[in-house]
Amino acid sequence: MTTFDDREKGFERKFALDQDQEFKAGVRRNRALGHWAAGLMGLQDKHMDEYAQAVVKSDFELPGDDDVLRKVFEDLKGAGVAISEGDVRMKMAELMAQARENVREGK
Repeated sequence: MTTFDDREKGFERKFALDQDQEFKAGVRRNRALGHWAAGLMGLQDKHMDEYAQAVVKSDFELPGDDDVLRKVFEDLKGAGVAISEGDVRMKMAELMAQARENVREGK
């Protein structure tokens, strides 16, 4: 095996690891976002967890984060919570940064 082959396999392993970590961080972010939004809507205990799980599932509808943003924003708006789409987007970014850090640290 040549040095080039070794480097290529190393890059492939790193890419796979990065993708796996990003997926895990996205799921954690969505769960945390669901709990945050559920709290704003006044949901508690079992209902809060169920809503968080629904937010996680909503991410599998379309590629990207727009499906999650749309679900959470529309649900908050429907519950009478005065919040802008930008506020939800900022919370998503904040929670994603935390989730990435937690995944990297193995938490």
